[in-house]
Amino acid sequence: MFDIDGVYNSQNDRIWAVDRSEADIKGGTRQKRKFPQKIMVWLGVCSKGVSPLVIFENGTVDHDRYIKEVLPIVLKFGNDMFGNDWTFQQDGARPHTHAKSQEWCAKHFLSFIDKDHWPPNSPDLNPLDYCIWNEFAQLVKWDTVTSKTTLITALKRAVREISQDVVEKSCASWTNRLHRLSQDKGNYIRY
Repeated sequence: MFDIDGVYNSQNDRIWAVDRSEADIKGGTRQKRKFPQKIMVWLGVCSKGVSPLVIFENGTVDHDRYIKEVLPIVLKFGNDMFGNDWTFQQDGARPHTHAKSQEWCAKHFLSFIDKDHWPPNSPDLNPLDYCIWNEFAQLVKWDTVTSKTTLITALKRAVREISQDVVEKSCASWTNRLHRLSQDKGNYIRY
């Protein structure tokens, strides 16, 4: 979720601090409008690059929108990048775990990790969460964003500028992250 005040994916933002004043020094306080204009986006990533950006200008995403607007793009992107030799992984968001979404994935993807075999809250194993969203947000020219229209333009430009080197490194670290999580019995990775 992006808004014209520059807040993005705020559910994943965490600032580790001893107290409020330390959190503020580390960026914990942000000014924002009471009702900012928001844009929800979907983005996929693999070792060969980022998928086309899917923009949801109005409302949120339920399983119907996810199936109609996202999954066909995922399927085409994956097949274009890897042919039939790839596995689709998603997180535990409600549209992803809905029975109809799971059914669509089972019918269309040759290989995918279903909701019962993937940790529902696993940011340490999602390159978007541990790397790419931050890279993407830093590339947005926030000083040009004054409306929903300019936000969409800035997001489209920024996604094209995500470095392939950053994508490759974030995906390459996935196996090591999986090993570290298994060693620590699934607890979050500490840095």
